[in-house]
Amino acid sequence: MNIAEKEAALVRLGQYLAGNSPELEAVKERAYLANGWFTPAFINQSIRNICQYYLDPEALQRWLGQYPAAALEREPQKVGIVVAGNIPLVGFHDWLCGFVSGHHVKMKLSSKDEVLMRHILEKMAEWYPEQAQQTEIMDMLKNCDAYIATGSNNSARYFNYYFSKYPHIIRHNRTSAAILTGRESAAELEALADDIMLYFGLGCRNVTKVMVPEAYDFEPLLNALRKYDYLADHHKYKNNYDYNLALFLLNSSHYLTNGSILLHEAASLFSPLSVLHYGYYKDIQQLKADMATEPDLQCLVGQQFTPFGQAQQPSLSDYADGVDTLAFLLEL
Repeated sequence: MNIAEKEAALVRLGQYLAGNSPELEAVKERAYLANGWFTPAFINQSIRNICQYYLDPEALQRWLGQYPAAALEREPQKVGIVVAGNIPLVGFHDWLCGFVSGHHVKMKLSSKDEVLMRHILEKMAEWYPEQAQQTEIMDMLKNCDAYIATGSNNSARYFNYYFSKYPHIIRHNRTSAAILTGRESAAELEALADDIMLYFGLGCRNVTKVMVPEAYDFEPLLNALRKYDYLADHHKYKNNYDYNLALFLLNSSHYLTNGSILLHEAASLFSPLSVLHYGYYKDIQQLKADMATEPDLQCLVGQQFTPFGQAQQPSLSDYADGVDTLAFLLEL
């Protein structure tokens, strides 16, 4: 396949995913049964974002136009990709880059997110049998020429040890934050609720901490977060909420709640599931400077940063950890 044919294949995939064929709907149901965190609403949200921001014909054309080397023939290398499983199809962008680069992609899928990605690869193989061997699903990744691995800080240490002698991209825990001024509109706060609560807050682009000015009134934010009150009916989420609430009560820790999420003042950017951390600032310029050097920050949301509601809508050029995955693959 040349680059134009690959682009057309990806557009076709987008059209398929945007449809509601009985086959695709059955796969979504299987994905939910395999992982209770992958609710139908969040699976559909992830697929809609992929169709709109990754597989849109104009978006693909603009993105690929930035990489003339993608159109050149090259000796295919074996690229091992270790995929995370925190949100539905979180490894799709890595596969997309591998597909476009022309390398042989060997994927180790997470047991938490196997159903959807496997189905996508099966459909591509059905439509383009000549490309079926370009991507393989593997239980173990051995004898590859390069690696891309995403995981926790702990697993990243192992990845660095095992893959250090090969070209690699190793990703570790990251999260996102928001800077509020207290002048946000109700619509902006409602959009921020999406950044916080989509996928139960499990993604690295989910906001897990908000920085607010002193004497900030949290009531409008708590009201905006009521948009996701229904998550309290999800037993896995509710178990986490009850557990964290019990910890705050036992430790006499101050907290705020609207009944479905807990707000707690803490230094860490990372918050437990069902908890949103907050912190106060005095000098917003100093805060911006501090955030610019924060190594654990994936995305910063605010009126002067990533717009409210768009943290979970990355474009093709919004690479995880800020490392250009396609450029890495094209340089192998």
